[in-house]
Amino acid sequence: MATALERLFGLSGRTAVVVGGTGVLGGALAEGLASAGAFVVVAGRGADRGAARVDAIRAAGGQATFLPVEATERGSVEALLAATLAETGRADILVNCAGVNSAIPYFEIPDDDYDRVLDTNLKSTHLGCQVFGAAMAAAGGGAILNLGSVSADKPLSKVFIYSASKAAVVNYTQNVARELAPRGVRVNVLCPGFFPAEQNRRILSPERTAAIMGQTPMNRFGNPEELVGAALLLCAPVAGSFITGTALYVDGGFTGMRF
Repeated sequence: MATALERLFGLSGRTAVVVGGTGVLGGALAEGLASAGAFVVVAGRGADRGAARVDAIRAAGGQATFLPVEATERGSVEALLAATLAETGRADILVNCAGVNSAIPYFEIPDDDYDRVLDTNLKSTHLGCQVFGAAMAAAGGGAILNLGSVSADKPLSKVFIYSASKAAVVNYTQNVARELAPRGVRVNVLCPGFFPAEQNRRILSPERTAAIMGQTPMNRFGNPEELVGAALLLCAPVAGSFITGTALYVDGGFTGMRF
């Protein structure tokens, strides 16, 4: 007999695709979805990192495979969907976790950096939602989880385009949620606080770290595994059945502060 937690949060028999699953946060989410019973497709550009993540999931008793994707190219996202359906026969959950950051002084931001950040953070979200959302709607339902940021609510210094892209992801999520709700597809956005990963470690100087801690009531950085519970709530078909268009902040209290 399934436990109450399994009934609420269990993902057994479902397929979850994590675009950006080769990264630190995406990898933690992939492992968390697998621990709840989902077959996880770790999708990304780094085959070696993807294989390592798949090995970690399998070592923990989960099921996973790696599939390559260029998240900013429609044809590649469509190929990812086709390969997922060919391998598992379904695509129930999509996590859009591809992302990059940039820390360039405002008046020095070049056009190619602007395009790179917007494409990776926003266009990839759009393509994932559109391509997988159509398949989910045709199948009668599903769940999409986009990755936002605390900077969507509270713009951060030195990451101008990143903050703009994440604010757009939150707004886009709300619009797509309204569009797809009648088709049984839920769309939400998870907004992490400060979880040091590859794309932001280089801008975390001691001074910047001190400023962040001064505005984070819990006075520490987050651990990637601390995103898993929120992700399971938003992705689970039972626990999250009436949640769509929601931005859930996991940030140690950062966005609750107004100084």
